[in-house]
Amino acid sequence: MAIRRIVIPTFVYIFLTLIGLYFLIPLLWPIFASINTSATLALQWPAVPSLDNYITIITNGLVVQPFTNSLIMAVSTMVLVVVLSGLAAYPLSRYNFPLKATVMYLILFASALPILALVTPLYAMYVSLNLTDTLQGCILFFTASALPFSIWLMKNFLDSVPVEMEEAAWIDGANILQSFWYIMLPMAAPGISVVGVWSFLGAWTNFFVPLIILQTPELQPASVNIYTFFGAYGQVNYGQLAAYAMLYALPAVALYTLVSRFFVKGISGGLKG
Repeated sequence: MAIRRIVIPTFVYIFLTLIGLYFLIPLLWPIFASINTSATLALQWPAVPSLDNYITIITNGLVVQPFTNSLIMAVSTMVLVVVLSGLAAYPLSRYNFPLKATVMYLILFASALPILALVTPLYAMYVSLNLTDTLQGCILFFTASALPFSIWLMKNFLDSVPVEMEEAAWIDGANILQSFWYIMLPMAAPGISVVGVWSFLGAWTNFFVPLIILQTPELQPASVNIYTFFGAYGQVNYGQLAAYAMLYALPAVALYTLVSRFFVKGISGGLKG
């Protein structure tokens, strides 16, 4: 029986590991292709690894401007969503008022609306407001579309912060704003991080909205500019496309790294409090 308890889990773990490695194979293609000047769709280690693909797309101006546009939109969206969702979630979490349940259901309903169904009336509204072909228009759309779910998510995190901690701060002379800044925000750091990452990635990876709103090539973000590598008659420079994809993934990876540390800091700070 003891041998059976050891052997069966071992085979299960080996089987699951092999399945995991199998699904990781497609992720190896952009890594290998980005350092291969003659890359194809086949997964193969380059005969002579080189950084020429990275150098080419950077020197040709295919990275700096599109990535700058994407960062402006993603960071602005993240800041606006975190601030606005936090301010909206606080009264929903701490106060009881008439029709509170109705407001929460409306927020939940708004978070389930299909974004593509709103594109046509949105574009007509943007034309009347002269927001087409502007980064501000994209930022406002990303913020508005991310707010309902972010408010719902932020409220759940604020609900987990004990009211007694705020009351203790009030007794010590703190006002509502000070208790929100020094008590609620540090305790809700994991929630803020989740909302920030989610809103950042939503704006960073969005393709359809910038494609419709932005017409000037200099304003296009990286998600739209990736079409540069798809030439006529189906010709694709796979090496440069892979290098572009690797650079495109770096901000998301860096943000996840920062957030993972912030998670620990926020949780440990809440336990000490």
